[in-house]
Amino acid sequence: MSVSTELGPFQPGTGKPPPYLAGREREQSLLRSHFEVLRRGRSAPAEILLYGPPGHGKTALLRWAKREVDADDGLDAHWLVGSDIPAPADLVARLGLGSRLRKIAPESVSVAGVGVSLRQGGDHRPLHLAEALEARAKAKPLLILLDEAHTLKPEVGLWLMNAAQTAGREAPFLLVLAGPPDLSLFLSGIGAGFMGRAEQLPLARLDETATAEAIRRPLAEDGITVEAAALERIVRDSRGYPYFVQLWGRAVWRRVRGSAAGAGAVTTAVVEEAAGEFEAERNDYYLDRFRELEKRNLLPAARAVAAAFREETLLSHTAFHRAIAQGGGDGPAGAGAAEALERLGLVWHTRGTPSREPGIPGLLDYLVREAPAP
Repeated sequence: MSVSTELGPFQPGTGKPPPYLAGREREQSLLRSHFEVLRRGRSAPAEILLYGPPGHGKTALLRWAKREVDADDGLDAHWLVGSDIPAPADLVARLGLGSRLRKIAPESVSVAGVGVSLRQGGDHRPLHLAEALEARAKAKPLLILLDEAHTLKPEVGLWLMNAAQTAGREAPFLLVLAGPPDLSLFLSGIGAGFMGRAEQLPLARLDETATAEAIRRPLAEDGITVEAAALERIVRDSRGYPYFVQLWGRAVWRRVRGSAAGAGAVTTAVVEEAAGEFEAERNDYYLDRFRELEKRNLLPAARAVAAAFREETLLSHTAFHRAIAQGGGDGPAGAGAAEALERLGLVWHTRGTPSREPGIPGLLDYLVREAPAP
């Protein structure tokens, strides 16, 4: 059956999930195992931290998890975005816990030392979020999917993390947080360092097989075939970066569906025609990152790091900080430059080592080419 729409199956930048979530079998298996634990009425083994540079598909994986749970009558799921919760009371409202909290909150109680009050008329009553979450999860196993967790206000984040720790010990409840490479560092900075014990789930780039399937399957469902040589070019240019895969998919779909002959194949000629659109969209994406770095006065440090990567595929911790210093990002004036570059996805830690690797393929070359030299 055709999945064709006016816009096509590939819609990068819209917040919609990809038409086929390729290369995430390990992560999906782990999440399903946690869902099964909840389904049996047991508490989850640990919270889950899902992290990686922008464009790696964190939101897509969370949306997949939401669909999985929504299709299961035995589980309940809430989707939240950190920036949408400006205060603790807003968190209570979003989770639909207000009435439960008012019934169970004693006159003086706090959640792991964090006292919060909600005005009801002239009455201030502390909200015991952990008890409310526990009661709700015991009624029906509960999953909270929190996207952009690094945009949480500190007081909201600490309150939720503490409550999640308490509720998760006694009830079938699971908290999944998604954010940038330095998500653990952010949580530690707001006082939730204990979340470092959560299960770490870094999202790396796709391998060549997964990249090919992410293109081929949605097109096949729309009656479009892809020649081997054309697919090889798309895989090579995408460099395993999920966002670029979606850009390529949209570009070739438009060429095929928009052709006068109504062709049903992505050929090397189609790829050549679509390459200009892909490259323009990719460069606009790089420019957005460039402007963000410039706005934060990080461009010199970022360019110096980019130049260092011209010689290396990985930068040691020492080499990374040396490059930042060479770009003027060291010392009191540039304090936090390393953290900011990770937060923006320019680089990120390879797992289990302080070495860094590029976060967005091609961006570092773009910076060397376009940013002024120190």
